[in-house]
Amino acid sequence: MADEITLTAANRAVSGSGAARRLRRTGIVPAIYTGEAGGSELIQLNGHDFELLLQRHHGESLVIDLQLEKGKAKKVLLKEVQHDPLHDNILHADFLEISMTKKLRVGVPLNLTGEPIGVSAEGGTLNHLLRELEIECLPMDIPEEILVDVSALGIGGLLRVSDVTVDPALEIIAEPTVGVAGVEAPRVEEEPEVGEEEGAEGEPKVIGDKGEGDAPDSDEKEAASDES
Repeated sequence: MADEITLTAANRAVSGSGAARRLRRTGIVPAIYTGEAGGSELIQLNGHDFELLLQRHHGESLVIDLQLEKGKAKKVLLKEVQHDPLHDNILHADFLEISMTKKLRVGVPLNLTGEPIGVSAEGGTLNHLLRELEIECLPMDIPEEILVDVSALGIGGLLRVSDVTVDPALEIIAEPTVGVAGVEAPRVEEEPEVGEEEGAEGEPKVIGDKGEGDAPDSDEKEAASDES
């Protein structure tokens, strides 16, 4: 079972994008807490504390003891964290109250380990095709990451979801045939072909040099058109 994670939240009295921006400027992250039976509350988090919490963990599908201002702490799933696409700052967070006896479907980071033989010995390129694996399990069994060893992959090799081994407590939901990682052959740059006909000094002959019977080029046609 994963270590317990605690987080304190305060009630949030204001809503809307303008109010949210003002909160962020003061180091506060706006968030929403949704109860297991439905119904939501506007809450806010200390931005620095929340960011440190995320940095200590590989994934963001975390089970947290969320301490609200009133009552006991609630077991919640960190359902979503919205980031600024330019600066990666945290913009918003969603928390969902959960039951520890009911299974959840979550996405877990899929990380690769080892150096493929197709890269180290054959000069290929490793392509990480699937970054997150969808699983179903009890909240206490959610892993922070799933590791996949790719060291045996050669050129043209491909690992699929069906090749991923996980703890028996986890059920993989993702399609088995989806690729996880593969090794691509090195690209060979083709050298430009030398033309058969070359000029006296080895330069390619310019095709389109006008002889007596050649048609006028586009500029000459335009000039003739203007004169007419």
